[in-house]
Amino acid sequence: MSTSPSSPATPISYKDAGVDIVAGDALVERIKPLAKKTLREGVLAGIGGFGALFEVPKRYQEPVLVSGTDGVGTKLKLAFEWQMHDTVGIDLVAMSVNDVLVQGAEPLFFLDYFACGQLNVDTAAAVVGGIAKGCELSGCALIGGETAEMPGLYAAGDYDLAGFAVGAAERGTLLPRGDIGAGDVLIGLASSGVHSNGFSLVRKIVARSGLNWADAAPFAPAQSLAEALLVPTRLYVKPLLKVLRNGAPIKALAHITGGGFPDNIPRVLPEGCGVELDLTAIAVPPVFSWLAKTGNVAQHEMLRTFNCGIGMVVVVAAQDAPLTLAALQEAGETAVLLGRLTPHEGGERVTTIGALAL
Repeated sequence: MSTSPSSPATPISYKDAGVDIVAGDALVERIKPLAKKTLREGVLAGIGGFGALFEVPKRYQEPVLVSGTDGVGTKLKLAFEWQMHDTVGIDLVAMSVNDVLVQGAEPLFFLDYFACGQLNVDTAAAVVGGIAKGCELSGCALIGGETAEMPGLYAAGDYDLAGFAVGAAERGTLLPRGDIGAGDVLIGLASSGVHSNGFSLVRKIVARSGLNWADAAPFAPAQSLAEALLVPTRLYVKPLLKVLRNGAPIKALAHITGGGFPDNIPRVLPEGCGVELDLTAIAVPPVFSWLAKTGNVAQHEMLRTFNCGIGMVVVVAAQDAPLTLAALQEAGETAVLLGRLTPHEGGERVTTIGALAL
């Protein structure tokens, strides 16, 4: 006797379908103390509600809210393959708060989105631990987020991340300023490594090299290749906010992310302005030399794919460069004169002199 589709059958639950609500609740409990470490002025209600509440600090007279969102990209593949989940959370925070910072804003709070096929509480807690660490290092509060368990959409062990940051600035202090022009100079701030861009190319180069992720990194023998490439994105928030609040006459900031120098520096420049970069000023970290040589990657491709050792660019008037350099160095940054702004009438907006020390 056949059973019709509408006939009673063995009961099934959401967990049978691949979604474990109990695991999700356990993760929330693991996250709460991590988020608590990031609390700061302005937090009214955080983790656990339907929405987080935040009050813009009263010291702002005419606050303008600045928002940013980003992910980590295929760098996550390394975290999956090497089971190293504690640093990509820092990357997630850095990619958004550094973008908020370049508008002249102080990051206030952060939310995350973690999506997976089947929730592993330990893995997710490690990721969120990194997110909380990134928030702590950049002075913003982790006040909410979402964990989505979607069986069938993600492969076993895979997950995806997205981050959302909101900051504030006084209306009159927003960057870029309106007086940027030819003759201004660029100061470059050192990166911590590859950061979170170009990892599709990185993974292809590693495959060509024949190395395994557990092998010693040729450019950093004390670390495995995975450890050396998973060094998290540098957080520039606290040093640059300190310098800005002390009155440094910074005209613009550019975060060197996907698209490298040719795409990111022009984003903060007015029409009619080009850039001349002195590539000899960049102390290229060994990781980029290894990538270029192993992958036979041309210089122009390196410059538009990777940060090549410069993660943030500062624009100042030429006469203000020495004092700004000194202030940045005092704040803990490795800063170098990187080039100058030039009149631009056509062609490439970013030109170079010299060559990268690859």
